[in-house]
Amino acid sequence: MLQAGAKTLSVSRGISLGIRQHCNKTPGRLTGSRGISLVSIRRVWDKTPGQLTVSGAVSGEQLGAKVKVQGWVRSVRAQKANLFLHVNDGSSLQSLQVVASSELNDPLLTFGSAVEDFPFKIKERHSLEYIRQFPHLRCRTNAFSSLLRIRSEATTAFHSYFKENGFVQIHTPVITSNDCEGAGELFQVEPSGPDNEEEENFFSVPAFLSVSGQLHLEVMSGAFSRVYSFGPTFRAENSQSRRHLAEFYMVEAEVSFTQSLEDLTKVMEDMFRSATEHVLAHCAEDVDLFHKHVTPGHRVTVEAMLKKRFPTITYSEAIDILNRSSENFAFPTDWGCDLQTEHEKYLVKHCGNVPVFVTDYPYDLKPFYARDNQDHSEHTAAAVDLLVPGVGELCGGSLREERLDLLRARLEEAGLEDTYSWYLDLRRFGSVPHGGFGLGFERYLQCILGVDNIKDVIPFPRFSHSCLL
Repeated sequence: MLQAGAKTLSVSRGISLGIRQHCNKTPGRLTGSRGISLVSIRRVWDKTPGQLTVSGAVSGEQLGAKVKVQGWVRSVRAQKANLFLHVNDGSSLQSLQVVASSELNDPLLTFGSAVEDFPFKIKERHSLEYIRQFPHLRCRTNAFSSLLRIRSEATTAFHSYFKENGFVQIHTPVITSNDCEGAGELFQVEPSGPDNEEEENFFSVPAFLSVSGQLHLEVMSGAFSRVYSFGPTFRAENSQSRRHLAEFYMVEAEVSFTQSLEDLTKVMEDMFRSATEHVLAHCAEDVDLFHKHVTPGHRVTVEAMLKKRFPTITYSEAIDILNRSSENFAFPTDWGCDLQTEHEKYLVKHCGNVPVFVTDYPYDLKPFYARDNQDHSEHTAAAVDLLVPGVGELCGGSLREERLDLLRARLEEAGLEDTYSWYLDLRRFGSVPHGGFGLGFERYLQCILGVDNIKDVIPFPRFSHSCLL
C-alpha cells in the first residue's frame, strides 16, 4: 500500500496527533484501518511538514506528500476498539474524521478541551436567535461559521465583478463633515480625554461617522468613468428591529456618461446575478446548510431570481397596485407617501416574487442630488430602488443632478448652498451626466440565504443599546 507521508492535527491545549496517511479514496474520512494510522501523540515533529487545511484534506489534496493539518477537535467518541475524532479548522463545513486505535485515547482529547457548561452541544442544532446571545462564541457553530465563509466569498464576488467591469475602487473616508442622506441620524466624532476642550472641534468643523460614501465617489467620478467603494457606514437610528443596525456595510458605485436609469439598473442587476452565482458556486455546502436547515425551501426563491429578468415599474404604478390590492396596510398608500417595508414586500410578491425595480419617485422624497425629471404633472426624480424577496429595499440609486442652475436652486431651498459649495464646484468646473447607487451588504446576505434578522449576518452587530465586545 502506498504511504502518503505524515500529517499533524493540532488540537486544543497544545496536543498534536501524529498520523500516517495511506492512499485514501474517501475524502473527509481518514481511518486507521483503511488509510490512517494514528502512530503517536507528541508535541514536536522531527521534520517540518507542509501545511494543509481541513478543506484541502477532505478534498484529497497532496496525497503522497508529508503535510500538517491543524484544527480544533469538534467531537470525540471512544469505542472499545476505535477512537473517532472530528477535527475542523474553519476552512470547511465538513470536518476531518480520524479513526484510530482506542489505545491512543487521551483524556485531553475532548470537545472544547473539556470546558464545562459550553453553551453549544455538538449533537444539537441551535437556532440563530439562540446563538446570537453569544457573539464571542457563535463563530464556533456550524451555522455561523458557514455564514462567515459565505460573507467572505460574497465580498470577493463583489470586488471581482467591479474589477472585471472596469471600476476603480475608492477608499472613501469613515469620518466626514457631510450628511449624505440628510436624515440627521449621525454619530458625531469627538475626542475624549481631559486635554480636549469641549468648545473646540478637533477638525475645526463638526465631524461625523459616514452614512454613505456617495458624495466622495461623485468627486472621483469627475476623473474616472466608473468607481466604487465597499466599506462600513453608520446610522444613529434608535431601533432594535430585525431590519436595522447602527453599523453596516455598503457597496456603492458611480457611473459617468449615463443616458437613463437603465444604465444603472443594468449594472445593479448584472452585479446581483454575478455575485450570487459566484457565492452559489464557491460556497455550495455552506449555502445548502441554510437552505436546508435554517430557511427550508429558500433555494427555490434564489433560483427563480437568477432565472428571470427583473421587471421595472414606476412609483405611480406601484401606488396603483397597492391601492387596488385587498391588503390592509398599516401605512398609507397615497401618492407622495414613501414606500414602507410592507409595501415593498407586497410589490415583490405581486411581480412574481422576484426582484423588481421601482423608478421615478416623487421629487420631494429624494435628496438634493437626485435629478429632476421636470415632469410638471407629477414632478418626480430619476431615482430607482431595487426591491427583493423577504427583505424589501436592497439597492437605492438615482441619476445625479448635473445641471448647475437646478442643483443650486435645490440647495438654496434647503439652506445648504454654503455647506455644499464644493459640490456645486463639481458642476461649475465641468460635469457630465452620471448616476449611482448603494447596496446594503447585510441585506444582500439576508436575501440570498433567507435569514430574517439582519443581526444574524454580521460578525458583531451594533444597534441601539447594544455594543457587545
